[in-house]
Amino acid sequence: MNFTRFGRTAAIAIAGTILLSSCAANEPGTTPTDSDGASELTGTLVGAGSSAVGAAQETWIAEYQTANEGVTINYDPSGSGAGRETFLAGGSDFAGTDRAFNDEEVAAGGFAACAPDSGIVQLPLYVSPIAVIFSLDGIESLNMDPATIAGIFAGEITSWDAPEIAATNEGVELPATNITPVHRSDDSGTTENFTDYLAATSPDVWTFEADGVWPIESGEAAQGTSGVVDAVTNGVGTIGYADASRAGELGTVAVQVGDEFVEYSPEAAAAIVDASPFIEGRPDFDLSIELDRTSDAEGVYPIVLVAYLVGCETYVDSEQGALVKDYFTYMASPEGQGVSAADAGSAPISDTLFEKVTAAIGVMS
Repeated sequence: MNFTRFGRTAAIAIAGTILLSSCAANEPGTTPTDSDGASELTGTLVGAGSSAVGAAQETWIAEYQTANEGVTINYDPSGSGAGRETFLAGGSDFAGTDRAFNDEEVAAGGFAACAPDSGIVQLPLYVSPIAVIFSLDGIESLNMDPATIAGIFAGEITSWDAPEIAATNEGVELPATNITPVHRSDDSGTTENFTDYLAATSPDVWTFEADGVWPIESGEAAQGTSGVVDAVTNGVGTIGYADASRAGELGTVAVQVGDEFVEYSPEAAAAIVDASPFIEGRPDFDLSIELDRTSDAEGVYPIVLVAYLVGCETYVDSEQGALVKDYFTYMASPEGQGVSAADAGSAPISDTLFEKVTAAIGVMS
């Protein structure tokens, strides 16, 4: 059953440089307050990255700034690739990215906001299914196996009444309408997660490696999550992929897992995350996950996006580091995860993951 979801488009313009302000240092997981119980934290944080996590960031920022009136947080939903580049160059205090920095990027270092020899903290704080969305009059849901999804986006299945689609949708009157697949035009963590699913589950059909940049000339390209959703919504016979919080009233695909077809839901997304291991060889404060896209466990939804909030283990500016640490603590908290689930349709992290995240945040300074 599809969950209730809505998203609000982030439209916050930010400066290209960090606005550094002093902030009161605080103990891990606490916010210092004055005698009236008001927060004493002050300062400005700049974040950039994943557009998929934009709705959650709007909610997190609004709630955090209400509790901490002296703090301003600006988040630019410029896309995961741009967010990683901005954080690397020191143009932001933290990044949101739909895929973690990989081994080569971590080894190269050079994160400008971080102290020399500091590692980066990568925390999976936003878990959401990626919905395969489509626009067909009178059809709200379709069943598809992985090879069919891969064939559509590879340009091999070109009509909605193709036998591959009809085979898993008995009784559905499929139109003889051309399929127009829509993909992201920008470097996107959503694309990387989606192509990772295609490559893992249908390697004979999708012969390309996972990549944040769409690997083939096909279909229609659109900028950002909003661009893909708009293109699918305004098209005829269109199909695309987007963070499920943005699916709205579009048709969605139930994905075959084992012998069942699983519709996206926060619970199914959380199940695949908990069933997947962490990437080996990373320090304890780097919680990058190796998602098991091929799991056939009951009730898991394998096309899932895990957005990481990335900061420094040790910041060049320790006061700025203390403010980032407090904001990360809020986002990871049951309260923060709860408002994200309510407003953005994300899956709250499990108790086990929360313990690991809390320990990782504890090393930040």
